[in-house]
Amino acid sequence: MITQAGVSVAVSVLTVSDSRTPETDTSGDTIVDRLTTAGHRLADRKLCKDDYETIRRIIAGWVADPKVEFIIVTGGTGVTQRDVTPDAVRSLYTKPIPGFGELFRWLSFSEIGTSTIQSRADAGVCGDTIVFLLPGSTGACRLGMDKIILPQLDINHKPCNLTELLPRVKQEFPPHDDD
Repeated sequence: MITQAGVSVAVSVLTVSDSRTPETDTSGDTIVDRLTTAGHRLADRKLCKDDYETIRRIIAGWVADPKVEFIIVTGGTGVTQRDVTPDAVRSLYTKPIPGFGELFRWLSFSEIGTSTIQSRADAGVCGDTIVFLLPGSTGACRLGMDKIILPQLDINHKPCNLTELLPRVKQEFPPHDDD
């Protein structure tokens, strides 16, 4: 499918929160609205509590689904005891993408100053699926989507983008050996 982004990709969105409901999930809504406006497909959307095993199970399920190409998670990236999203998802990484968190915090500094050090925004490759972890605030989701994720999902973004690399990510992932 040809879109504003050149090629439509399938993205699953997870909101991690102990307090939000489907009706109050403004961060998840922001992500979905921006994705669909750019012409991408929503593969699935869920909301769960800040629980390590639940987060890991949802992400692992989406990683195992060949129809899901990218995953965006919002929430649970802070420094409190309940913030376990990066810990749960990093355990699934086959390759971290440290530049995402570094760039996010650099861009975030101009908006919130040194409070950006409290963010554990992150990204990585899980098998053949690329996962982004954003903070739970709507402003952080807007920043991450507009300045980093949507340009990287746009096949026309130069000099390169993650959508363009996705076939090679899928091809180069070695088969899992259970021996």
